[in-house]
Amino acid sequence: MITRRAFVVGAAAAASALAARVGPAKGTLIVIGGGDLDAAILQRFIAAAGGPDAPVVFVPTAGDNAHYGQDDRSANFLRRAGCRRLDVLHTRDRNEADSEAFAARVRAARGVFFGGGRQWRLVDSFLGTRAQREFEAVLRRGGVIAGTSAGATIQGSYLVRGAREGNTVMMAPGYEQGFGYLRRVAIDQHLLKRNRQDDMVAVIGRHPELLGIGIDENTAIVVQGDRFEVIGLSKVAIYDAKYRPAVAGGPRYYFLKAGDRFDLARRRAA
Repeated sequence: MITRRAFVVGAAAAASALAARVGPAKGTLIVIGGGDLDAAILQRFIAAAGGPDAPVVFVPTAGDNAHYGQDDRSANFLRRAGCRRLDVLHTRDRNEADSEAFAARVRAARGVFFGGGRQWRLVDSFLGTRAQREFEAVLRRGGVIAGTSAGATIQGSYLVRGAREGNTVMMAPGYEQGFGYLRRVAIDQHLLKRNRQDDMVAVIGRHPELLGIGIDENTAIVVQGDRFEVIGLSKVAIYDAKYRPAVAGGPRYYFLKAGDRFDLARRRAA
C-alpha cells in the first residue's frame, strides 16, 4: 500500500527531476574518475540499468585500438561485475555511427558505459550522430549512462583535455564540446592521483558560467536530476567562479567525500 506521504515525496522527486536545469530529467549518470573501480561503483551501475540481466552497451572507442570485438578484454570488468547481456559497441566511422543498424543496438540498451582513453576519439566518432542521440535516449527511458576517465569527461557540456596533441591541454578549440548530459559543467578525472587539482581553475577563470567537477580515481558521482552523491574511496573537487576560500590565497576549489551530496542547480552541498 502506498501511503500519502510516500506518494507526495515521490511526486515531489519526480517534479524536481523534470525541472532539472543541470542534470538529466530522467535516468541516472555515474561519472567515474578513472583507475581501479570499486565493486560498489559497478554495482550501482548494474542496479541502475535494471540488474545483471539488463541489456548493457560498453563503448571502448576512447581507447587506442582500431577494432574491439565482442570478446574484447577491455569489457571484462563489467563481465566480472555481473553484466550478463553485454554488447561491445565501437566504430571509428561517423557514417556507421549515424546508421540505423548501429543506433538500434543502443536503442535496445538500459545502460551505456563509456570506457577510458582519449576524449577526442569519442567526439570524432559520435558527436552529432544518430548514435549520440540514442545514447541520450537511454536516459529518457530511465536508464543509466556511466563512464570512467575520458568516459567521464565526455558527459559534461564543456570538454576539457580534448586536444589531439595531448591530455595536458585543458582547452582545445574544436574539441570543447562534450555530450552535455550535465549542462554548463566541465568534468576532469584522475584528479589527485595525477596532481591535477589546480588545472580546472584556469578553465573556470575563462568560462565563469561553468561549474567544474574534478573526480579522483576509484571515485564517482551518481547524478539524478540536479543532485549528485559521492561514492567511492577518494574525493571530488568543486570549482565555482563565485567560491571564495576562507583563507586569503587558498585553493579556488573545495572537496567533497564519499556520502556527501551536492545540488548542481544551487551549486551547494545538499
